[in-house]
Amino acid sequence: MALISGFEKIMRQAEPLAPHTWFHLGGPAEFFAQPNSVDELAALVRRCRDEDVPVRMLGGGSNVLVRDAGVSGVVIHLSAPGFTEIAVNRQNISAGGGAKLGLIISTSVREGLAGLETLVGIPGTLGGALHGNAGSRGGDVGQWTCQATVMTRAGEIQQRRREELVFAYRESSLDELVILNAQFQLERDDPEDLTKRMQKQWIIKKASQPLSHQSAGCIFKNPRGMSAGMLIEQAGLKGTRVGQAEVSERHANFIVAGPSATSDDVLKLVDEVRQRVLERLGIELETEIEVW
Repeated sequence: MALISGFEKIMRQAEPLAPHTWFHLGGPAEFFAQPNSVDELAALVRRCRDEDVPVRMLGGGSNVLVRDAGVSGVVIHLSAPGFTEIAVNRQNISAGGGAKLGLIISTSVREGLAGLETLVGIPGTLGGALHGNAGSRGGDVGQWTCQATVMTRAGEIQQRRREELVFAYRESSLDELVILNAQFQLERDDPEDLTKRMQKQWIIKKASQPLSHQSAGCIFKNPRGMSAGMLIEQAGLKGTRVGQAEVSERHANFIVAGPSATSDDVLKLVDEVRQRVLERLGIELETEIEVW
Protein backbone atom coordinates (compact mmCIF):
# COMPACT_ATOMS: atom_id res chain seq x y z
CA MET A 1 0.00 0.00 0.00
CA ALA A 2 1.29 3.45 -0.97
CA LEU A 3 0.65 4.88 2.51
CA ILE A 4 3.03 2.47 4.27
CA SER A 5 5.78 2.46 1.66
CA GLY A 6 8.95 3.80 3.26
CA PHE A 7 7.40 3.82 6.75
CA GLU A 8 7.41 0.07 7.39
CA LYS A 9 9.74 0.38 10.41
CA ILE A 10 7.54 2.85 12.29
CA MET A 11 4.03 1.77 11.26
CA ARG A 12 1.85 -1.15 12.29
CA GLN A 13 -1.56 -2.22 10.99
CA ALA A 14 -4.59 -3.11 13.13
CA GLU A 15 -2.86 -1.98 16.36
CA PRO A 16 -5.10 -2.48 19.44
CA LEU A 17 -5.70 0.96 21.01
CA ALA A 18 -7.25 -0.22 24.30
CA PRO A 19 -3.82 -0.69 26.00
CA HIS A 20 -2.89 2.89 25.03
CA THR A 21 -5.88 4.49 26.83
CA TRP A 22 -6.91 4.86 30.47
CA PHE A 23 -10.27 3.22 29.81
CA HIS A 24 -8.56 0.14 28.26
CA LEU A 25 -11.47 -0.03 25.83
CA GLY A 26 -12.12 0.19 22.11
CA GLY A 27 -11.06 -1.33 18.83
CA PRO A 28 -7.86 -1.09 16.79
CA ALA A 29 -6.26 1.69 14.77
CA GLU A 30 -6.17 0.95 11.05
CA PHE A 31 -2.56 2.21 11.14
CA PHE A 32 -0.45 3.09 14.20
CA ALA A 33 2.80 5.03 13.76
CA GLN A 34 5.63 5.94 16.15
CA PRO A 35 8.01 8.23 14.23
CA ASN A 36 11.59 8.60 15.46
CA SER A 37 12.22 12.22 14.45
CA VAL A 38 10.52 15.46 13.46
CA ASP A 39 11.55 14.90 9.83
CA GLU A 40 10.01 11.42 9.81
CA LEU A 41 6.84 12.79 11.41
CA ALA A 42 6.61 15.59 8.82
CA ALA A 43 7.10 13.13 5.95
CA LEU A 44 4.35 10.88 7.34
CA VAL A 45 1.93 13.78 7.86
CA ARG A 46 2.53 14.98 4.28
CA ARG A 47 2.00 11.45 2.94
CA CYS A 48 -1.31 11.19 4.80
CA ARG A 49 -2.38 14.55 3.39
CA ASP A 50 -1.46 13.49 -0.16
CA GLU A 51 -3.30 10.16 0.21
CA ASP A 52 -6.27 11.87 1.91
CA VAL A 53 -5.92 9.65 5.01
CA PRO A 54 -7.20 10.99 8.36
CA VAL A 55 -4.58 11.49 11.11
CA ARG A 56 -5.05 11.57 14.88
CA MET A 57 -2.51 12.23 17.64
CA LEU A 58 -2.56 9.98 20.71
CA GLY A 59 -0.83 11.24 23.85
CA GLY A 60 -1.26 9.60 27.26
CA GLY A 61 -4.73 8.32 26.37
CA SER A 62 -6.33 9.72 29.55
CA ASN A 63 -8.81 11.90 27.68
CA VAL A 64 -9.78 9.51 24.87
CA LEU A 65 -12.49 6.89 24.51
CA VAL A 66 -12.03 4.70 21.42
CA ARG A 67 -15.23 3.26 19.95
CA ASP A 68 -15.53 -0.53 19.80
CA ALA A 69 -15.25 -0.44 16.00
CA GLY A 70 -11.81 1.18 16.22
CA VAL A 71 -10.35 4.09 14.26
CA SER A 72 -9.78 4.46 10.52
CA GLY A 73 -6.70 6.23 9.19
CA VAL A 74 -3.43 6.77 11.06
CA VAL A 75 -2.97 7.21 14.82
CA ILE A 76 0.42 8.78 15.65
CA HIS A 77 2.07 8.36 19.04
CA LEU A 78 5.14 10.47 19.91
CA SER A 79 7.12 8.20 22.22
CA ALA A 80 10.64 8.49 20.72
CA PRO A 81 13.29 10.36 22.82
CA GLY A 82 13.33 13.30 20.40
CA PHE A 83 9.71 14.09 21.34
CA THR A 84 10.01 13.63 25.11
CA GLU A 85 13.08 15.67 26.13
CA ILE A 86 12.88 18.14 29.04
CA ALA A 87 15.47 20.91 29.45
CA VAL A 88 15.89 23.63 32.10
CA ASN A 89 17.47 27.03 31.38
CA ARG A 90 17.34 29.40 34.37
CA GLN A 91 13.62 30.10 34.92
CA ASN A 92 12.52 28.45 31.69
CA ILE A 93 11.60 24.83 31.08
CA SER A 94 11.39 23.49 27.54
CA ALA A 95 9.70 20.13 26.87
CA GLY A 96 8.71 17.98 23.94
CA GLY A 97 5.04 17.42 23.14
CA GLY A 98 5.37 13.72 23.95
CA ALA A 99 6.86 14.36 27.42
CA LYS A 100 4.73 13.26 30.38
CA LEU A 101 3.21 16.26 32.15
CA GLY A 102 3.99 14.67 35.54
CA LEU A 103 7.69 14.46 34.69
CA ILE A 104 7.77 18.13 33.63
CA ILE A 105 6.12 19.10 36.93
CA SER A 106 8.53 17.06 39.07
CA THR A 107 11.50 18.49 37.12
CA SER A 108 10.31 22.06 37.76
CA VAL A 109 9.86 21.37 41.49
CA ARG A 110 13.30 19.77 41.80
CA GLU A 111 14.85 22.80 40.06
CA GLY A 112 13.08 25.23 42.42
CA LEU A 113 10.73 26.62 39.75
CA ALA A 114 7.18 27.41 40.86
CA GLY A 115 3.93 27.46 38.86
CA LEU A 116 3.32 23.99 37.53
CA GLU A 117 3.14 22.16 40.88
CA THR A 118 -0.61 22.86 41.21
CA LEU A 119 -1.14 20.63 38.15
CA VAL A 120 0.24 17.52 39.87
CA GLY A 121 -1.89 14.44 39.31
CA ILE A 122 -3.10 15.55 35.88
CA PRO A 123 -2.26 12.66 33.55
CA GLY A 124 -1.12 12.63 29.95
CA THR A 125 1.47 14.29 27.76
CA LEU A 126 2.36 17.94 27.32
CA GLY A 127 0.81 18.05 23.83
CA GLY A 128 -2.57 16.87 25.09
CA ALA A 129 -2.39 19.09 28.17
CA LEU A 130 -1.73 22.22 26.09
CA HIS A 131 -4.28 21.38 23.42
CA GLY A 132 -7.03 21.15 26.07
CA ASN A 133 -5.43 23.63 28.51
CA ALA A 134 -5.38 21.11 31.36
CA GLY A 135 -5.77 22.63 34.79
CA SER A 136 -6.97 22.37 38.36
CA ARG A 137 -8.30 24.83 40.94
CA GLY A 138 -4.79 26.24 41.31
CA GLY A 139 -4.46 27.28 37.66
CA ASP A 140 -3.87 25.85 34.22
CA VAL A 141 -0.94 24.90 32.01
CA GLY A 142 -1.56 27.80 29.60
CA GLN A 143 -0.83 30.58 32.10
CA TRP A 144 2.88 29.59 32.24
CA THR A 145 3.36 28.90 28.52
CA CYS A 146 5.52 31.46 26.73
CA GLN A 147 6.12 29.71 23.40
CA ALA A 148 5.12 26.64 21.41
CA THR A 149 6.35 24.92 18.25
CA VAL A 150 3.63 23.21 16.22
CA MET A 151 3.23 21.16 13.06
CA THR A 152 0.28 21.81 10.77
CA ARG A 153 -1.73 19.18 8.91
CA ALA A 154 0.37 20.07 5.87
CA GLY A 155 3.53 19.00 7.75
CA GLU A 156 4.82 22.58 8.16
CA ILE A 157 6.57 23.67 11.37
CA GLN A 158 5.53 26.99 12.91
CA GLN A 159 6.35 28.97 16.05
CA ARG A 160 3.64 30.37 18.29
CA ARG A 161 4.73 33.16 20.65
CA ARG A 162 2.97 34.16 23.86
CA GLU A 163 1.06 37.05 22.28
CA GLU A 164 -0.42 34.65 19.68
CA LEU A 165 -1.55 32.07 22.23
CA VAL A 166 -5.07 32.09 23.65
CA PHE A 167 -6.00 29.85 26.58
CA ALA A 168 -9.49 29.42 28.05
CA TYR A 169 -11.18 26.81 30.24
CA ARG A 170 -10.25 23.41 28.77
CA GLU A 171 -9.40 24.86 25.36
CA SER A 172 -6.59 26.70 23.60
CA SER A 173 -5.68 28.23 20.27
CA LEU A 174 -3.10 25.43 19.84
CA ASP A 175 -5.31 23.38 17.54
CA GLU A 176 -2.74 22.42 14.91
CA LEU A 177 -2.15 18.72 14.35
CA VAL A 178 0.96 18.39 16.56
CA ILE A 179 2.42 20.35 19.46
CA LEU A 180 6.12 19.54 19.04
CA ASN A 181 7.55 21.56 21.90
CA ALA A 182 6.64 24.24 24.43
CA GLN A 183 8.42 26.56 26.83
CA PHE A 184 7.31 27.67 30.28
CA GLN A 185 8.48 30.75 32.13
CA LEU A 186 8.33 30.00 35.84
CA GLU A 187 9.17 31.70 39.15
CA ARG A 188 11.99 30.89 41.58
CA ASP A 189 10.99 29.23 44.86
CA ASP A 190 12.42 26.89 47.48
CA PRO A 191 12.45 23.26 46.22
CA GLU A 192 11.49 21.92 49.68
CA ASP A 193 8.46 24.22 49.96
CA LEU A 194 7.44 23.34 46.42
CA THR A 195 7.76 19.61 47.14
CA LYS A 196 5.53 19.92 50.22
CA ARG A 197 2.92 21.91 48.27
CA MET A 198 3.00 19.37 45.45
CA GLN A 199 2.65 16.39 47.82
CA LYS A 200 -0.30 18.01 49.60
CA GLN A 201 -2.03 18.65 46.28
CA TRP A 202 -1.34 15.07 45.17
CA ILE A 203 -2.86 13.58 48.35
CA ILE A 204 -6.02 15.71 48.02
CA LYS A 205 -6.43 14.78 44.36
CA LYS A 206 -5.84 11.05 44.81
CA ALA A 207 -8.28 10.87 47.76
CA SER A 208 -11.14 12.09 45.59
CA GLN A 209 -10.56 10.11 42.38
CA PRO A 210 -11.12 6.48 41.35
CA LEU A 211 -8.48 4.05 42.57
CA SER A 212 -5.36 3.85 40.43
CA HIS A 213 -5.96 0.26 39.30
CA GLN A 214 -9.41 1.12 37.90
CA SER A 215 -9.88 1.83 34.20
CA ALA A 216 -11.54 5.24 34.37
CA GLY A 217 -11.81 8.63 32.75
CA CYS A 218 -13.04 12.13 33.64
CA ILE A 219 -16.07 12.79 31.45
CA PHE A 220 -17.62 16.27 31.60
CA LYS A 221 -16.37 19.85 31.64
CA ASN A 222 -17.32 21.89 34.70
CA PRO A 223 -20.11 24.34 33.76
CA ARG A 224 -19.19 27.94 34.59
CA GLY A 225 -18.81 28.31 38.37
CA MET A 226 -20.05 24.78 39.07
CA SER A 227 -18.61 21.30 39.49
CA ALA A 228 -19.82 18.64 37.04
CA GLY A 229 -19.16 15.97 39.67
CA MET A 230 -21.32 17.77 42.26
CA LEU A 231 -24.14 18.20 39.73
CA ILE A 232 -24.07 14.49 38.82
CA GLU A 233 -24.09 13.64 42.53
CA GLN A 234 -27.00 16.06 43.18
CA ALA A 235 -28.93 14.32 40.41
CA GLY A 236 -28.51 11.07 42.40
CA LEU A 237 -26.42 9.34 39.76
CA LYS A 238 -23.43 8.00 41.73
CA GLY A 239 -23.21 4.26 41.16
CA THR A 240 -25.48 4.36 38.07
CA ARG A 241 -24.58 1.54 35.68
CA VAL A 242 -24.97 0.64 32.04
CA GLY A 243 -23.60 -2.82 31.35
CA GLN A 244 -20.14 -2.88 32.93
CA ALA A 245 -19.71 0.91 33.04
CA GLU A 246 -20.45 2.72 36.30
CA VAL A 247 -20.46 6.30 37.61
CA SER A 248 -17.67 6.31 40.22
CA GLU A 249 -18.71 6.27 43.89
CA ARG A 250 -15.59 8.30 44.75
CA HIS A 251 -16.00 11.10 42.17
CA ALA A 252 -19.17 11.34 40.11
CA ASN A 253 -17.44 12.96 37.11
CA PHE A 254 -15.50 9.73 36.51
CA ILE A 255 -16.85 6.64 34.80
CA VAL A 256 -15.24 3.34 35.76
CA ALA A 257 -15.11 0.53 33.21
CA GLY A 258 -15.42 -3.02 34.57
CA PRO A 259 -13.33 -5.92 33.19
CA SER A 260 -15.84 -6.84 30.48
CA ALA A 261 -17.08 -3.31 29.70
CA THR A 262 -17.37 -2.02 26.14
CA SER A 263 -16.99 1.50 24.83
CA ASP A 264 -20.67 1.33 23.96
CA ASP A 265 -21.50 0.82 27.67
CA VAL A 266 -19.55 4.00 28.51
CA LEU A 267 -21.17 6.03 25.69
CA LYS A 268 -24.68 4.97 26.74
CA LEU A 269 -23.91 5.86 30.36
CA VAL A 270 -22.53 9.28 29.31
CA ASP A 271 -25.78 9.96 27.41
CA GLU A 272 -27.90 8.82 30.36
CA VAL A 273 -26.01 11.02 32.84
CA ARG A 274 -26.26 14.04 30.54
CA GLN A 275 -29.99 13.47 30.01
CA ARG A 276 -30.80 13.01 33.69
CA VAL A 277 -28.79 16.03 34.86
CA LEU A 278 -30.65 18.11 32.24
CA GLU A 279 -34.05 16.75 33.35
CA ARG A 280 -33.45 17.09 37.09
CA LEU A 281 -31.28 20.23 37.31
CA GLY A 282 -31.86 21.99 33.97
CA ILE A 283 -28.13 22.08 33.21
CA GLU A 284 -26.65 20.65 30.02
CA LEU A 285 -23.25 19.03 30.57
CA GLU A 286 -20.59 19.18 27.85
CA THR A 287 -18.16 16.27 27.45
CA GLU A 288 -14.48 16.83 28.16
CA ILE A 289 -13.42 13.41 26.92
CA GLU A 290 -12.76 12.92 23.18
CA VAL A 291 -14.64 10.07 21.52
CA TRP A 292 -12.86 8.50 18.55
